Amino acid sequence: MSEPTNTKNDQKIQQMQELARVINEHSYRYYTLDAPTISDKEWDTLYNQLLALEKETGVVLPSSPTQKVGGECLKGFEKQKHVTPLMSLDKAQSFEELDEWQARNQKLFSHAVQYSVEYKFDGLSMALVYNHGELQSATTRGNGEVGENVTAQVKTMRTVPLTIPYQGKVEVQGEAIMKLSELEAYNKTADIPLKNARNAAAGGVRNLDPKVTAKRNLDLVMYNVNYIEGKTFTTQQQMQEFLKENHFYVSSFFHVVSSLQEAETLITQVGKTRNKLDFLIDGMVIKINDIKTRQELGRTEKFPRWAIAYKFEAEEISTMLNGVVWQVGRTGKLTPVAELEPVDLNGVTVKRATLNNFADINRKQLMLDSRVFLRRSNDVIPEILGIAETYPFSKPIQKPTHCPVCGAKVVETQVNIYCPNHANCPAQIISRLTHWCTRDAMNIEGLSKQTITKLHENKLLYSFADIYTLQPKQLLALEGFQQKKVQNILGEIEKSKSRDFAHVIYALGIDGIGKKTAKDLANTYKNMEALSKATIADLVTIENISYITAQDIVDYFSFESNQTEIQNLAKYGINMQKQAQKTQKQSMFTGKTVVLTGTLTHYTRPEVTEILENHGAMVTTSVSKKTDFVIAGESAGSKLDKAKQLGITVLTEAEFMQSISS
Repeated sequence: MSEPTNTKNDQKIQQMQELARVINEHSYRYYTLDAPTISDKEWDTLYNQLLALEKETGVVLPSSPTQKVGGECLKGFEKQKHVTPLMSLDKAQSFEELDEWQARNQKLFSHAVQYSVEYKFDGLSMALVYNHGELQSATTRGNGEVGENVTAQVKTMRTVPLTIPYQGKVEVQGEAIMKLSELEAYNKTADIPLKNARNAAAGGVRNLDPKVTAKRNLDLVMYNVNYIEGKTFTTQQQMQEFLKENHFYVSSFFHVVSSLQEAETLITQVGKTRNKLDFLIDGMVIKINDIKTRQELGRTEKFPRWAIAYKFEAEEISTMLNGVVWQVGRTGKLTPVAELEPVDLNGVTVKRATLNNFADINRKQLMLDSRVFLRRSNDVIPEILGIAETYPFSKPIQKPTHCPVCGAKVVETQVNIYCPNHANCPAQIISRLTHWCTRDAMNIEGLSKQTITKLHENKLLYSFADIYTLQPKQLLALEGFQQKKVQNILGEIEKSKSRDFAHVIYALGIDGIGKKTAKDLANTYKNMEALSKATIADLVTIENISYITAQDIVDYFSFESNQTEIQNLAKYGINMQKQAQKTQKQSMFTGKTVVLTGTLTHYTRPEVTEILENHGAMVTTSVSKKTDFVIAGESAGSKLDKAKQLGITVLTEAEFMQSISS
């Protein structure tokens, strides 16, 4: 009697599972351990057997290495929130700055510490989430809180395990890179050669066709565990071992040293030999090895205090300065941009470089049709250092007398040149409107600079308030505006009306007002009317607001056109006061001081902070006798210990969630 068909299929799937396990194990030994136990030919034989069984059964297992070739082209990237925010690092460009970093930290603790020293890879940062041992998602860094879901692309990378031994939920962070040897091999057969390994990696990952990613043979080097369930680490070294044990590709360069001087010795050695590496690095990362000390140090608004990136000195080169064009920004300031003879610098073709102002041009003694020294500052931003050589045909750079966009006669301050045609200069109008719509301002997706330019050219947009008068009929009459696009734009415009007061202040584009200062102003003045009446004497009492910034704020509100703009925005429902003032909820946190510590799983820290502030709490970073509550997530450390010693009420994340929902 013949065996039932479904039983035969089950046996084949079991065979596929075993083949996938064996192939993945050999891939781990080859790529991660650099200690293969079979030949390439034997590996190919196993792979072809699995491929034949998949074709026969019509089944592709989640852990199958055949996914590395790439699947169907995607329609678009989905946004995805990281389990924990992906932090950027503070930077140092000299050993003196490293020493200053250490000195700042030592004011906060007195015991000796060890440091880990690692490469700072020059690629695309991203996070991978695994649960029950299987890869669930891969996300680009994005803004640190939310990135793009690139799981299909990352599955094509040979060094990314689709399954790992650890069964709990874990988020790991790494850098997608393209090795220089792979770049060279790719370019030998490519129709359009890739110029730079970093851009090749970023473009390979952020490509809607996973087959393109697969062709670039990218690697993902892992270096951090951002979040983990059911396990804690005491050192960075333990974290590194965990990554190795779970088949992740990690750098072979990882050193733990007992002093910063030892770290600086390693940095010097790497700096001399980095050009011999098969991948790009733009610096070194120094971290305090002990996790408990890290928790004591905490972080600033932007960076963790316990880690820093040492940036290698940028490479310099010379090229011809062919011209200078003047760009007009949202405040009317004219900024000179140098047009250069295209030159390759660290694998990137540089054609332009920003100059600060006309005084900067004079200080560097720059001339048209002269040769200048150029470098990529921090290996990213092109910067002209000064003159290299002048020629008989070199000529002076002329200071502009009129706005290059609207033709208005310019005005000068001590160092800058401005177009005074604030109300009618197209460049200023478009720049202001573009700033208003950015993510950190009113976050109106769909209104890009290109779209805003088209709307302005069609006489639909001149002011912020005009955005809120746009009608479907007006937009549909424009080329390229289909029904769905129009609905999305109008929906985003409507959503922007509820942006909090701090974002509205930042969106106005007042000179010198960044995101943090906007938040400080919102917390101090509570509504736009109060802010508009603030004096210079009042404003300079706020931390980090200088006399110059205070003058800029007062000057902004002194213009009748700006006051009219704000009144019009208010008429269209834009939020002109701190929301907590009118919607603050009374709770156990009202009037209390709260500290957050550990890893939160259901909310990000900014979200919890906003919830607490909306309940009338003040959120601080350090535990003291004045602290009323500590909300402790996973892996809470010294702050939790101190709270217990002081008898402060400690809430778990679950207890916090229950308290705000009741």
